[in-house]
Amino acid sequence: MSAILIAGFGGQGVLFAGKQLALAGMKMDKQVSFIPSYGPEMRGGTSNCSVNIDDEPIGSPVVTRPEILLVLNLPSFEKFESKVVPGGTMIVNSSLVHVKSQRADIHAYYIPATELADQNGLSGLANVIMLGKMLKATGIFEFDYFRACLLASAPKSRPQLGEMNAKALEIGYNYEG
Repeated sequence: MSAILIAGFGGQGVLFAGKQLALAGMKMDKQVSFIPSYGPEMRGGTSNCSVNIDDEPIGSPVVTRPEILLVLNLPSFEKFESKVVPGGTMIVNSSLVHVKSQRADIHAYYIPATELADQNGLSGLANVIMLGKMLKATGIFEFDYFRACLLASAPKSRPQLGEMNAKALEIGYNYEG
């Protein structure tokens, strides 16, 4: 099972990232749940989503003890870092989070996702860069499979969005740092 929590500010693509994970799980005939949660401010306010992907039926769709945590901003790091299960994985956007976990019982990865997005003409795709790093760190999905899912999810009228997402995914997947 994979209990995943993605957290950041509204407008950072938290819900998009969660939906992509859920869709990829559904296409593999897994049991999937996706629960968004965001403050009344929406863009700029707090936002997170719970994603469960499993072979067995899911008892509770809300992820309170994530096995995988993607953190896009400092308030989310401060709120959720302690909730990652021992042995779990945390992926941190080090462009916006300038502290490191003191926990020795989790796998923490730091990637300057916002900077990488901006440097590569992919402003606003730090979330997908982080998904790429998560794929590499956890192996939850094969890279080529997830890339194909991202490409397929782009609107037919705007296929360039799929290509941009695929490029962002590759940047995150190949990031060594």
